[in-house]
Amino acid sequence: MEDDFRALVDRVRASLTSPAEVAAYRALLALVRERTPAAREELARVLVAPEQPLWARETAAYALGTIGDRRAFETLILMLNYRDPVRCATAARALARLGDPRTARAAAALATNPVRVHYALHPIRLLVELRAPESVPALAETLERLLAAREHHWSIARACVEGLGALGDPRAIPVLTKASAYPQLTAAAVAAIARAETAPRS
Repeated sequence: MEDDFRALVDRVRASLTSPAEVAAYRALLALVRERTPAAREELARVLVAPEQPLWARETAAYALGTIGDRRAFETLILMLNYRDPVRCATAARALARLGDPRTARAAAALATNPVRVHYALHPIRLLVELRAPESVPALAETLERLLAAREHHWSIARACVEGLGALGDPRAIPVLTKASAYPQLTAAAVAAIARAETAPRS
């Protein structure tokens, strides 16, 4: 079992509070390990069945997402926008492996949402990993807005700067230059500009 899934299993198991929940979770894990078409159908039903606990939907979505089953997309995007950073990180890892063409657009919408800035870190990191056409515009838009805002949210702004550096796109140089004027971002912005300046131009 891969490390990410093992961490998910351990986290969920620690949150269970009754023998019935433990039994239900063991049954769910048995479906995950079965890896048959019938088991996959059962996992997909968990995503849409009424009154399923959050841990069941998360586990089923992660298992389906990491094998490229696009029925997991909606649940994983919901988790990516969740208030728990650990769940966001788990969803981002599954979405990166899912291969759904809708992922980058959804991640960009979350990253650029001004009322969800506290939860933008993992959508930003996912956009960097995807290297999609939406990635640079979304990170640049978010960074531009944060630099102009009264509350800069330095950790999110730094993630944008570092992400733009990793992407190495010359289009980001103007906003990175603005970011370099802020002491909290100067070192990361200068490094990102250097990478963008040496990137091949299309």
